Amino acid sequence: MKVYAKDIMATDFDTIESTARVEKAIQMILNGRVRETNDKTSSLMVLDKVQMFVGIITMADILYHLRPDFLNYGINGEEVDWTRQFDIALEQVKQKTVNQLMSTQIVGASADEHLMVILDRMVKHKYQRLPVLENGRLIGIVYISDIYYHFFS
Repeated sequence: MKVYAKDIMATDFDTIESTARVEKAIQMILNGRVRETNDKTSSLMVLDKVQMFVGIITMADILYHLRPDFLNYGINGEEVDWTRQFDIALEQVKQKTVNQLMSTQIVGASADEHLMVILDRMVKHKYQRLPVLENGRLIGIVYISDIYYHFFS
């Protein structure tokens, strides 16, 4: 089997600039595209001002930062007015910029990497997506669901 990243990578994906407000990212993910596999966008590829790839912002990144800081200190929050806390946290998250929440320690792939090598990397590290890069520029994304779809359809 000779299948490479370039053979299955998605080339039509959503991007956002690193300095954009998180509120824009929230809306883009809510209204994201649906791929051939019927999977909906749950992340955005983050680009800098010169269109170089700098990170990924996912639903999980946004939801993590929606949690009030006091939860990080072992406070269980049982006696908290969550309605008020949620409103405060939501407003704070919306005002942040994408580069404050995005994941930056991203492992990528090259277009000529064999799909089994990419699959191994993704499964071992529990990655849902791998950006395909060429000279620091984002040219595609390999999604774990697309690999599954490719192998079993």
